[in-house]
Amino acid sequence: MEKRNRATLIGLLAIALWASIVGLIRGVAEGLGATGGAAAIYTAASVLLWATVGFTPLRAFPRRYLAWGSVLFVSYELCLSLSIGYANTRQQAIEVGMVNYLWPTFTMVASILFNGQRAGWLVVPGLAVSLAGICMVLGGGNGVSAAGMLGNIQGNPLSYGLAFAGALIWAAYCTVTARIARGTNGITLFFLLTAMVLWTKYLAGGAPAMHWSLPTVVHLALAAAAMGFGYAAWNVGILHGNVTLLAGASYFTPVLSAALAAVLLRVPLPAAFWAGAGMVCGGAVLCWLATRGRAKVPAHAEAC
Repeated sequence: MEKRNRATLIGLLAIALWASIVGLIRGVAEGLGATGGAAAIYTAASVLLWATVGFTPLRAFPRRYLAWGSVLFVSYELCLSLSIGYANTRQQAIEVGMVNYLWPTFTMVASILFNGQRAGWLVVPGLAVSLAGICMVLGGGNGVSAAGMLGNIQGNPLSYGLAFAGALIWAAYCTVTARIARGTNGITLFFLLTAMVLWTKYLAGGAPAMHWSLPTVVHLALAAAAMGFGYAAWNVGILHGNVTLLAGASYFTPVLSAALAAVLLRVPLPAAFWAGAGMVCGGAVLCWLATRGRAKVPAHAEAC
């Protein structure tokens, strides 16, 4: 029991590490640029993952997972990092990060539609509450305001579009992984591929020069550690800890992420933002409750 409790605590640590990513990515991007900063983060994180998780030989990958997993994972990480880096302000970076956290709800819906996951009626209000929460986050402090939300998005459609696309892509990645990965851990390879794509984009031109400083280096080290050690800690948690507790706790990541980003970036957030963040979490929890204790349709892969 002591070993299981320790593994569960390590898994909870992973959630805290991941929740810090939005603020840390933004901190690095302000010094090294959106593309250059992301490239540096994923390079450093790849080294840490190689040391902690290891590298799965290519021959061990199912071919379809090697192809689809690589494309979807890299696409998601590009959407996540660049959406935060391209944000016009620090508060907008936090809002963009919140849009990305629609992925737990979308993953549940995709699991129901494509992986045969059975669900109860709570999935419908769950999806509605999550989407309403995002509308409140983007309402500019005015609650659920269509005019405020549209004005916010029109100010930087690229960042918000990338974040929303990333949420959809990650849901697709989880769905595909559940069906075709066969237990293969491709995280180190996928991070290396992400770093390569980002460096290619950076070297192709158009990205601003990198401006190094002590705060930038600190943010870079912390971001790489949060990603690298986060995945390593999560593996320990889901293999040896209380998976049900970890799954439930993970749905509260959006609020924790916003709180950490607000502290790291020194950005005061309006009450409407926190209400919206809570709704995003609540919607995801409702979707999770709608699937608890309900078996999948036979012949489909295990859950993501």
